[in-house]
Amino acid sequence: MKNLPLGKVYQLLEPGPVVLLTTARKGRANVMTMSWHMMMEFEPPLVACVVSGNDYSFEALAATRECVIAIPAVKLARKVVQVGNSSGRDIDKFKAFGLTPLSAQQVKAPLIAECFANLECKVADKRLVNRYNLFILEVLQAWIDPAQKNPKTIHHQGYGKFAVDGRTMTLKSKMR
Repeated sequence: MKNLPLGKVYQLLEPGPVVLLTTARKGRANVMTMSWHMMMEFEPPLVACVVSGNDYSFEALAATRECVIAIPAVKLARKVVQVGNSSGRDIDKFKAFGLTPLSAQQVKAPLIAECFANLECKVADKRLVNRYNLFILEVLQAWIDPAQKNPKTIHHQGYGKFAVDGRTMTLKSKMR
């Protein structure tokens, strides 16, 4: 065994696909790239996510208590990285990166037309926000684009490296 720097531990425990989180505040929509999230409950679906207090989206999410988690397929990888490497303080990321905002039904934050799935969310619990920037979101409405067949997601491995969803398998367990 060899010592691994603690700053690289997150590369071993990557929580899931890279997603886009949209917010809307004071008539202005924004989108950020996010990879620190996890499922917490099946029904109602609860998702925990970390949004840095330095991110422009943090203030909007904290104030409005709602967002959309949009799940992009691998074909959007370059745009996802561009979104993540820019700030909504400086530019309109929807226009700059050719993303199409769509009206959501239950929140003001927009869906993203190019993504294969969109989850309308409200903040269900903010108790860990001040300490860890951790929001607990309840999914209110879920959308899927049936035209995008078998989409492959991207998974951040750190320092500009990504893995693409690969082969799947189904294992059946024996019930006793």
